[in-house]
Amino acid sequence: MPSVEREDIHAAPGMTPESRVLSRLLKERFSCRAYRPYPVPHETIETMLRLAQNAASWCNSQPWQVYVTEGEATERFRKAFHERALADAAAGTLTTESDLPFPAAYKGIYKERQREVGWQLYEAVGVAYGDREGSARQALENFRLFGAPHALVITTERDLGVYGVLDCGSYLGTLLLAAQSLGIAMIPQAAFANYSPLLREFFGIPENRAIVCGASFGYADMAHAANSFRSRRATLDEAVTWLNK
Repeated sequence: MPSVEREDIHAAPGMTPESRVLSRLLKERFSCRAYRPYPVPHETIETMLRLAQNAASWCNSQPWQVYVTEGEATERFRKAFHERALADAAAGTLTTESDLPFPAAYKGIYKERQREVGWQLYEAVGVAYGDREGSARQALENFRLFGAPHALVITTERDLGVYGVLDCGSYLGTLLLAAQSLGIAMIPQAAFANYSPLLREFFGIPENRAIVCGASFGYADMAHAANSFRSRRATLDEAVTWLNK
């Protein structure tokens, strides 16, 4: 599969001091799957969220509403989330209670990319090919929040439909960079959306709000094997079509 490591483009034509900072943040950001136990100070979380409020949105609608856990609330959520996932695993069921439709299928290059990053993770944490018990154990880390001291849930107004979801994607991308700029590691998690009723009850989310996704965040445990690899990016030629005539 044609792909590249995250490019260091500091010397690319037209780069400015500001774009070099952005380049570094983009290159260094990764989906963190193991955290140190120390909480992020409340004031730092507020700064992260204030930065993310500058995300672009259609008609400046800013449809995102975000629910954030700290302290004991994180532990209560972790316990409820993990216990529900363990119960499903024991029953051999897969919960699909998302407010929004998941992709119908990953095919072709999209399936290849999904498989590649999955095996990067499994190889890093020592899960061998065909080890279903090991892969299931790693999957359950989603519901343990990967040990993170904080979680958040992003919601949109249902009536805004796909545009509200698109705006929340813009917000999430901005939030990830804001977190990285503050030394905060984060992993967006679609697994949250599969348990929308549980999240709705725990966080008190009203029915007019659709749950888009969740995320776990905190300070990365860089000594953990799950954080030892980086996903690759497609080449520019794969992603861009130029028209010049």
